[in-house]
Amino acid sequence: MATIMKQLQSKAVQARRILQKHGTTNHKQLLEQNSQCCVSDRTLERSWEVPKQLYYTCYSRTFSSQAAFIEGDDRPPSMRKLAAKKEDVILRAFPRKKTGKNWCKKERRVGLVPSIVFEQENGHLGGNKELVSVEKTQLENIVNKIGQTFFLARTYDMEIYDKPGGQIRKKEKVLPRTIHLHSASDELLNVTFIRAPPSVKLKVDIPLVFIGEDSCPGIRKGGYVNTMKRVVTYVCPADAIPPFLEVDLSTLDVGQKILLRDLKVDPRLKISHGDSSLPVVKIMGTRSVEDAAAANSTK
Repeated sequence: MATIMKQLQSKAVQARRILQKHGTTNHKQLLEQNSQCCVSDRTLERSWEVPKQLYYTCYSRTFSSQAAFIEGDDRPPSMRKLAAKKEDVILRAFPRKKTGKNWCKKERRVGLVPSIVFEQENGHLGGNKELVSVEKTQLENIVNKIGQTFFLARTYDMEIYDKPGGQIRKKEKVLPRTIHLHSASDELLNVTFIRAPPSVKLKVDIPLVFIGEDSCPGIRKGGYVNTMKRVVTYVCPADAIPPFLEVDLSTLDVGQKILLRDLKVDPRLKISHGDSSLPVVKIMGTRSVEDAAAANSTK
């Protein structure tokens, strides 16, 4: 416990420096700017003796296919769908000769993001590792436009040049696997990609986009949407990965729900794990609304 508290106190010192750097002492305001911070170890939350906001502020954030659901999205469905629209993007990358913190810092100073391209073998990141650096401005524009969740759920063409302004050495299809951001500045630190040729089956988290809320009978009666899942993990060929899945709520009444097996997907998409009878979303309501719906159903 003493070791944990020393680590937390050290984090608090780092956080205070961050607050001073931003010229504010308002923890809540700065936390809202970095609201996607998260802590995976729940035992630490019960042992804090330093402000929770301070720990959150300085905690480094890693977005991956497994952790993508942490990101909340309060935008209207129409805006989420617009942001989720898939576009053909070609990522420009260059060979990276060395690894290490100092070398990666040099890459970031010249506008590049250190990255690694793997092959996925038997569902795990495997061999044929290649060190590359991707143009930072291009990656930031994509991530800021569609969000981390959608960025991790689609494939891209990557052109690897022999040098900046040089010739294309090779071109391949890749799928982002993890994206690491700086805890305070949101700067892109590194990205991991896996090769995604059409014949290879990959595990990917597909984001859900909910539509039809305006015409949903249950919501019109005073109910609300209880979302159980924001992403669903599928195993599918790389050329069959959808940018998102639409979940239509326009026919749901109070108490009704949509299950995993109800989602309309390509037959080549197979649920990675879990029961297909698990709920994705349910229309909830107050007791009076639910009683009224039950009374109408018995008539």
